[in-house]
Amino acid sequence: MPQIIRLLETDSTNNYLREQCAKARLPEGSLVIADFQTAGKGQVGNSWESEAGKNLMFSILLYPDFLPANRQFLISQIASLSVRETLMVYTDSVTVKWPNDIYWKDRKICGMLIENDLSGQYLYSSVIGIGLNINQEIFRSDAPNPVSLYQITGRTYDRKEVLTRFLRIFFRYYSLLLQEKEEEIRVAYMAALYHGDGYHPYADEKGLFEACIHAIEPTGHLILRLHDGEQRRYAFKEVTTIVSR
Repeated sequence: MPQIIRLLETDSTNNYLREQCAKARLPEGSLVIADFQTAGKGQVGNSWESEAGKNLMFSILLYPDFLPANRQFLISQIASLSVRETLMVYTDSVTVKWPNDIYWKDRKICGMLIENDLSGQYLYSSVIGIGLNINQEIFRSDAPNPVSLYQITGRTYDRKEVLTRFLRIFFRYYSLLLQEKEEEIRVAYMAALYHGDGYHPYADEKGLFEACIHAIEPTGHLILRLHDGEQRRYAFKEVTTIVSR
């Protein structure tokens, strides 16, 4: 059976879970959840602000060894869709900002860091770290656009209930992946995208431009189409979505 490890405090639930895995193979689905992280991690070294005891900070362990390494973006897709579907129970206007930030309107309510280990040409393990803003009333960091479920609705929530709902949804999506229903996942992800319709501002090394989302490749690369029909292909961090403030 999966292990659920509850911590009052850790530097990072991803770090803790990976350290435990290095000692002994944990069952798939094992989860580490913390009330507070002293060094919560986002993508490419970004930090994650979270008041102690207010939000959900957890990491899940998978062994998706049936997935080729070049299709690991599917893990990001099912995690993103699961958070979105969970939040849509409590509010509306929730989208996925490529690749896996979760937005309410133009504000970020959830971030995640997915760390995959490979065995040859296939995945061996995947640690999915999620920081979901639930009951935080005030954000004090210089993050540009954070929001919590409490700020959206004016209500506080049982974090255990939200986590239970997420896990039920997540393992349903993981079951789709095991059944090789990748097209179903892809269609759901495209329909959930922030700025998924119409032309919106972006910035790359050449400067600002307007484009629409043309496609997401199986590798996770973003294909944008400009007004003149030109298509540009980006890996993560090679382009910035300009968020309305």
